[in-house]
Amino acid sequence: MNSKRDPVFKDKGFLINHASSIMDFYHPRCIDYDLGGFFHHFRDDGSIYDSSTRHLVSSTRFIFNYSMASIHLKNDKYFDIIRHGIDFLRNTHLDTQTGGYAWILENSDIKDSTNYCYGLAFVLLSYSTAYKAGVLETKNYIGETFDLMEKYFWQNDYELYADEISADWTQVSNYRGQNANMHSCEALIAAFEATNNTKYLDKALIIADNICNRQAEQADGLIWEHYNVNWEIDWTFNIDKPNDLFRPWGFQVGHLTEWSKLLLILERYVSEDWLLPRAVELFEDAVEMGWDAKNLGLYYGFAPNGDVCDSDKYFWVQAESFAAAALLANRTKDNKYWDWYKRIWIFSWKHMIDHEYGAWFRILDANNNKYGNLKSPAGKTDYHTMGACYEVLNVI
Repeated sequence: MNSKRDPVFKDKGFLINHASSIMDFYHPRCIDYDLGGFFHHFRDDGSIYDSSTRHLVSSTRFIFNYSMASIHLKNDKYFDIIRHGIDFLRNTHLDTQTGGYAWILENSDIKDSTNYCYGLAFVLLSYSTAYKAGVLETKNYIGETFDLMEKYFWQNDYELYADEISADWTQVSNYRGQNANMHSCEALIAAFEATNNTKYLDKALIIADNICNRQAEQADGLIWEHYNVNWEIDWTFNIDKPNDLFRPWGFQVGHLTEWSKLLLILERYVSEDWLLPRAVELFEDAVEMGWDAKNLGLYYGFAPNGDVCDSDKYFWVQAESFAAAALLANRTKDNKYWDWYKRIWIFSWKHMIDHEYGAWFRILDANNNKYGNLKSPAGKTDYHTMGACYEVLNVI
């Protein structure tokens, strides 16, 4: 695609229209009026290839999508669907006996009832965003979810959340991960924005500080994904799985830029000298190590020695990175970040976005070719891509 014909990616109208076009791919075909909640598994053309499996991450992200669309796209038809999603979350995912949320459902039957902090982070994000959109009954659910995370996952000794606990809350896994903490930080910021209760903001800042400073000291300032029970780096966890869906091995390019974005959002609300410098460092490291100079786009992961360990191009990595670039450009007034913003968008517009059917392709290989025709397997609802557009709208 000729760059002269590319859209103006910094234009508010473009960002609104792009987010709206992504919603048009999912709405209304994602709504399950029979079982409740949403269908989660779509091919590129929008056809459903699995109508029965429900994943907590997708269930909650669809609530986020409809809430943000209701706020930003000024479309009343989205509002009732937020409550439709909340109802399924409360009536089907939530175990009223334990307070936990089923990780995977088959129709209405529980397939995996393990409690994951990562999942609860998205529960908290969905309630917080729904409350922002005007679904007022979710205010109590925000506090309820935070209290649940505090009771079972928070570790006072390390001031970070554990990762995985059995359905009955008796067995805590020895695995510790930064990803669950990063998304908890994101959700806590949203909870603060929704309620103005500073306890959420205070917790978000503690997590950000401990991951981006204390834990990063173990990896020369970079953020490793996996740790043992004492929050010491586990360099070998999933070493044979650089493409694991939730726990990939290697430094994650998209998580470095996602943290950069979150630190800049935190800086809107708290005055901490370290936030901006760390945001700059994490972004700079990500694009230095992860940018494909030959075929463009950002790789998925790189090894401790700096070699690319997963050369695939994931949709969410590009989205989080252009959002971080825009926030850095706005904050530093350095145009090189707008250059990065445009560079990532040009690649994404040409290769990652499905101009025929809508939304973004999930994954491309190093040569920017698709692997198959599955646009939305578990977890992918384009929450990253629409969320990135909304975040850029905050600063332009």
